[in-house]
Amino acid sequence: MTEKQEIIKQMLDLQHKFIELEQRGDFSTEEYYDPEGDTELARHKRSFEELSTKLVDLAHADKGSKR
Repeated sequence: MTEKQEIIKQMLDLQHKFIELEQRGDFSTEEYYDPEGDTELARHKRSFEELSTKLVDLAHADKGSKR
């Protein structure tokens, strides 16, 4: 599996986890909008953002473009 495929797999796993958290009602509105918090949701969102950024950077590198 390529690095991009692995990142996409991780992102999909995180997305499924988020849907589970959301459907169970495991976080409040305040937690959702607090990216700096130490809740599971905040850590989850930061991880997803880091993976997204890495994936965009890899795509730019593949195409020889710049952000």
